[in-house]
Amino acid sequence: MVHCPDCGSSLDAIDDVTFEDVDSSIGFVRAAKRFYNVSCAECGVTLGSGVAGARGNGGAADAGGA
Repeated sequence: MVHCPDCGSSLDAIDDVTFEDVDSSIGFVRAAKRFYNVSCAECGVTLGSGVAGARGNGGAADAGGA
């Protein structure tokens, strides 16, 4: 059985955590990365996070032929 390190609540069902998809653009490399956070549903502490991948051109519109 897994427990939250902060509040000690049991993390044995999908509803025990919240999953957040955060879209972030990084302008200088012209790519957008998708960040994911998993948090305890009881106290909100972040349990884990990661980067899932990147999209070419950061999903931006045409840069004027640059």
